[in-house]
Amino acid sequence: MDDGRYRLLIDSVTDYAIYMLDPEGLVTSWNPGAQRFKGYTESEILGSHFSRFYGEEDRRAGVPEQALETAAREGRFEKEGWRVRKDGSRFWAHVVIDPIRHPSGEIMGYAKITRDLTERREAEETLRRSQEQFRILVEGVTDYAIYLLDPEGRVSSWNAGARRIKGYLPEEIVGHHFSRFYTAEDRANGEPRRALDTAVREGKFEKESWRVRKDGNRFWAHVVIDAIRDPAGNLIGFAKITRDLTERREGQRALELAQEALIQSQKMDAIGQLTGGIAHDFNNLLTVILGSLELVRRRVPEDSRITGLVDNAVQAAQRGASLTQRMLAFARRQDLKPEPIDVPGLVRGMTDLLRRSLGPSIDIETRFPLVLARAQVDANQLEMALLNLAVNARDAMVGSGRIIVAAHEETVTEETAGLKPGHYVRLSVADSGEGMDEATLARAMEPFFTTKGVGKGTGLGLSMIHGMAAQSGGQLVLKSRKGEGTTAELWLPAVTTDVEATDEAIDRDRQPDVPAAAAAMRPLVVLAVDDDVLVLMNTAAMLEELGHKVFQANSAKKALEILDREQHVDLVIADQAMPQMTGTQLIEAIRVDRPELPILLATGYAELPPGMGLGVPKLSKPFSQQHLAAAVAAVMR
Repeated sequence: MDDGRYRLLIDSVTDYAIYMLDPEGLVTSWNPGAQRFKGYTESEILGSHFSRFYGEEDRRAGVPEQALETAAREGRFEKEGWRVRKDGSRFWAHVVIDPIRHPSGEIMGYAKITRDLTERREAEETLRRSQEQFRILVEGVTDYAIYLLDPEGRVSSWNAGARRIKGYLPEEIVGHHFSRFYTAEDRANGEPRRALDTAVREGKFEKESWRVRKDGNRFWAHVVIDAIRDPAGNLIGFAKITRDLTERREGQRALELAQEALIQSQKMDAIGQLTGGIAHDFNNLLTVILGSLELVRRRVPEDSRITGLVDNAVQAAQRGASLTQRMLAFARRQDLKPEPIDVPGLVRGMTDLLRRSLGPSIDIETRFPLVLARAQVDANQLEMALLNLAVNARDAMVGSGRIIVAAHEETVTEETAGLKPGHYVRLSVADSGEGMDEATLARAMEPFFTTKGVGKGTGLGLSMIHGMAAQSGGQLVLKSRKGEGTTAELWLPAVTTDVEATDEAIDRDRQPDVPAAAAAMRPLVVLAVDDDVLVLMNTAAMLEELGHKVFQANSAKKALEILDREQHVDLVIADQAMPQMTGTQLIEAIRVDRPELPILLATGYAELPPGMGLGVPKLSKPFSQQHLAAAVAAVMR
């Protein structure tokens, strides 16, 4: 190709500055590309030294001369750097300088090719800044562990969040396999490999599970693994993001437990209301049955076969009354008489009873502190509860075993399920039996639930104790694990003042006797009030047999009408649970006109509204003629 065609080729290039320098660095040729991005015309630049394209600092440092020396010495000079246009603006240039030599080896000049890479550099700089900002962002994140894995699962980067959450420094973990963050069980099951395989296959893996910190502690983690591929689709590694959700999980678990406790409380309350209502109705029926059987017993001839049958029926009715009493205890509607009780003294006083009830194969051990506050509780109910817990403990042990009865003082500072802040006596009964699984423990205090065989238990023992404790201002807590025995804890309010309890409160007779004065009492005019006709008729019959004259009223309204008409009435016996107007409301109405008239309130359970005691003696249903006579004698005393 002749010189003209070379010249035509060079002059056609506009994206490159292609020009010649003499051996001293003076410009000897200039193509349109050089003019386009350096700004000089050929006439302006020919004969000028090429150093004018360099910045002042580079010229002072001798950079142009060094470039020519390098090209002459090494046969080529190539570099990127800042250059200056005619208008003084800078551009980023890629420069190549080749020496031109005579066949003899003498340098005749230099060929210089310059390309303007300003746009590319700006793009690269923008990308670099973006990457740096992203790196700083990732490094600055502390709530998430963000790091990279190579295709084999080895850690290749590590941010501050990863250091905080997992505990490793970069030099401790980079290059190690990420499986060390998994539990031993998960590693044995191949979970790390399965996670990477899922990310490769589906592009993403996401899961919540346990992970392990450097110190060995576990934490609940939300993990996302994304597969990273190059433009050709080849796997080059994984991006892994881990978040510590332990606090959130614990919060959710606490909320779930609270919800479960609320549901259980609502369920127990609903069952309690149902049980209380049923027990109340049973008490009315048993009142009729017991009273009628007593009257029949006195009227039938002395025939052992007939009287035996009547006695059997009375005993059955009394067992029914005991059953309803337990139902009322669970429903928290029994009539309690709480008083300060010396718990160790009460336990010691019933030790012989416990030993006889449990048998010789059961060892009983007591553990009490030297000083223990008194508990505010109904002594009789506590005795029954303790006996019931001991019998349950015996039944949970096969053949032989040990029961430990202990007590401690406890202080509750914050309100918990069933317990208000305050001072408590914690009485516990622990056995060495088989214990209960979680499902059985969850239902143990439900009424009629029992693990004993048919006919060996009513399923009301624990529910009765639960109700008694709650009604006393305390709580029954069961603790049990399969194979580790069971501990039943009775939390009872402690007496904080120095009050002396009497032995009479512990040893009082549970069955009232008919006072001697009852037999010699003058005949009375009694107004009996009950909305249950059968109970009303039975009550009237028992009173009449005792020698009293009886007016009957099946409602409070009817009772007031009778009192308006009959001025001479010595006593009113009124039921509490009546429609439209309750017994306590009837009492208030009576006292407006007859404040001194004796009144006896008959009730199936301790159902008086708060603040409505009215100082009126109560007769608990079911009652026999003996109980009725004793109550009448007491109120008329």
